[in-house]
Amino acid sequence: MMWRMRRRSRTICLSLALVSIFFHLLLAFVSLSLYRQACDPPIPTSMTFSKHPANKSFTAIAVLTESPPKRDSPGVKGRGGAPLDKFQSRRIGLMKASLIDPLATSLAKLQALFDHPLYKAPMSAIQQDDMLLRVLPKMKSERSSQMWVSASQEGYENVRWNTSGDSHPPWLRFHLTISRWQLYPHPDPNMESVIQQLATHRIVSAVQKSGGTQLKLVMSFPNYGQAMFKPMKQDRNDETNYNLYYFSDFERHNAEIAAFHLDRILGYRRVPPVVGRTVDVVKEIKDITTDHKLARTFFNSPVGNVCFYGRCSYYCSTEHAVCGRPTALEASLALMLPDLSLATRRSWRSPWRRSYSRSKLAKWETEPDYCTTIKKTAPYDKGTRLVDFIDMVILDFLMSNMDRHHYETFEKFGNDTFLLHLDNGRAFGRHSKDEPSILVPLEQCCRIRRSTWLRLRLLSLPQYRLSDVMRASLSHDPLHAVAPLLTEPHLSALDRRLKTTLDAVSRCLQKQSEDGVDEVIYDDVGQLEDV
Repeated sequence: MMWRMRRRSRTICLSLALVSIFFHLLLAFVSLSLYRQACDPPIPTSMTFSKHPANKSFTAIAVLTESPPKRDSPGVKGRGGAPLDKFQSRRIGLMKASLIDPLATSLAKLQALFDHPLYKAPMSAIQQDDMLLRVLPKMKSERSSQMWVSASQEGYENVRWNTSGDSHPPWLRFHLTISRWQLYPHPDPNMESVIQQLATHRIVSAVQKSGGTQLKLVMSFPNYGQAMFKPMKQDRNDETNYNLYYFSDFERHNAEIAAFHLDRILGYRRVPPVVGRTVDVVKEIKDITTDHKLARTFFNSPVGNVCFYGRCSYYCSTEHAVCGRPTALEASLALMLPDLSLATRRSWRSPWRRSYSRSKLAKWETEPDYCTTIKKTAPYDKGTRLVDFIDMVILDFLMSNMDRHHYETFEKFGNDTFLLHLDNGRAFGRHSKDEPSILVPLEQCCRIRRSTWLRLRLLSLPQYRLSDVMRASLSHDPLHAVAPLLTEPHLSALDRRLKTTLDAVSRCLQKQSEDGVDEVIYDDVGQLEDV
């Protein structure tokens, strides 16, 4: 009797165990299905251009809509044995890559972004008058092609340049591609050579650049190219002290580098190329400088590091010295624009300039309708100057740059040209706090380019997420091998601020539909061919 009871108990236990295992497997299967559905990104959007038969300009159609499926090779199968389209294949590839290396996924997103029609829109050929510089043609009286031969100078190469672009160094080719509308084209086959020069070429001269509140040097290369040098003053993880005013902040070398990459991702191409580089402050600055005032500021710190501070208005003293470790110093090098004797630039005071006072407010901070007056004031009353300025405002808000008191343009092009986005060293100071006042011009004027608006919407999608493509773009910089140029909190802040910007545009569009105010969107997409 006892034996039978034990056998029955054992059977019941085994049955209960089998039932428990079955329910656990069922629960795991349901959870996995829900997880896969939640993680699937939406199908990428696309944009096509068609010529309008009347004006022969390119008009955007099917913007941010689903692309028609195109079948890949029959060997790739989806659910039910159906072949996968190219977007599903790309999505699966990204998911597999993300399991192996998150950076690989970001790099794929960056490539997909630059392959998007918004970044490869067709444009007609730029006319000669739209180029900033040009090589003079061969004169009839000359027997041979024009040739520029360098004078003999110690450390510099003996170069021979003629009218052929193949004979020009990368920096000169860059200068010759500057146009009325942008600093460089997309894609730019010369960009890799420019970046390599800034990152690796031997430095033959280093002198301090006059003006400004902080230390800056002008570096020269053997092929006569020059770059603006800004040293590392803060670690990448350091946030700006909340008790400091914006005009008391230090400039950051990684901010200059990140601004170049962000400007290119936004499709502006208005920041000169900037590269990170580690320099030897003794061999590449102290020993080769001809600037005696700069040379006299070098000293050794108590721990044996070589330091210097230069001469400038505010932050050039032993208390604000920059130091190597012991001689190695990180810095940003930005390619210098053409000399002012060749291409003069005009400086414009920003209408939304801050008061730079601890107690006073600027006019735009107290008058909600301030932009109404600006819209009636030259040069913002016609052309693209106002939407050009809003482009710069969006860039500054995304990277939290409050120090935009002036901007510059090339005088040759008058008011019909782009704005140069220079001097971005005070950006990326805080990631934990956004500065809504930077976005005030957009909120007050309610005006934005259609191409800018579409790119911002594109960058808000998961397959082109701004933080991911920035991470990928910055990974190409030489200093990424030391440490990421922007920390993850700064990258996350970009996504947050992008949403804030799009929300501001949405409020403007809502206001337009309710109150009948001026058009919010400036339609430049249909005019791309006419640029």
